[in-house]
Amino acid sequence: MSANTYESLNLKEPKQSKDYVECSEFIVSTIEAIMTEAMEEARNKIIINTNLKLGIPMENVNKVAGPFVEAWALQVFTESLEDENNTYDLINVEAGERLNMADIILQFKKSRKRNSVVVGNVDVKATSKDISNSGKSPNITSFARIRSAYVEDPDYIFIVLSIKHRVFSTRDSDTKMMMGIMEVVDFKAYDLKYLSDSDISYNPALGTGQIQIRDIHYVTTCQRSTWEFCTLLDRKFIASKKGFKQWLEYAATYGWIK
Repeated sequence: MSANTYESLNLKEPKQSKDYVECSEFIVSTIEAIMTEAMEEARNKIIINTNLKLGIPMENVNKVAGPFVEAWALQVFTESLEDENNTYDLINVEAGERLNMADIILQFKKSRKRNSVVVGNVDVKATSKDISNSGKSPNITSFARIRSAYVEDPDYIFIVLSIKHRVFSTRDSDTKMMMGIMEVVDFKAYDLKYLSDSDISYNPALGTGQIQIRDIHYVTTCQRSTWEFCTLLDRKFIASKKGFKQWLEYAATYGWIK
């Protein structure tokens, strides 16, 4: 990244709140607690009824698993919200709109200096335990959209919820038809902003390009500020075949320059 180009620009520098780290850790730990509770209470199975005598085609099940797992996660969070003994301070659960970066939006009650609510934007990623490399390097979101989101809201919390599942079939004793069972077997939640440099990659294909995780099964984390994450994204974009000139066009279009 050339100092005579990128670093000479007067860029907007988003400054996160002093309690961002605390809020991020609170959301990640609460999401994991809710997921753990669902698994421990055996609410981790998705039953798929079909009229296929041989059951679900196992070799292709990963192609349809994503929407099922996403719907399951939404249901788990909704059940926690509706539980009269809700101990997670969860006050609202919404499905992300079609073009939203997040699949699920969670609002939690939390005492803060300026407000009493903290929001987690959750992107659900499904991977198969039985299929090698399934979902290993997922697209997370558009470079320009996530870069702009952090400029517009320096406290934007984007959580990647990786859910591992396995699928098997069983025959219904009454109907004699095969039922597919998709079982959640593991999960992990990460704040995208805290993934290590080596875990984040940039794919220039599709629009402004896609932010990817190199191997979602094995990631490390490190704390960084919102501005540090923006510069990390910029560096990866500029190092790609699109280069500084294309980045500068996007920066002007999306208002990243003062």
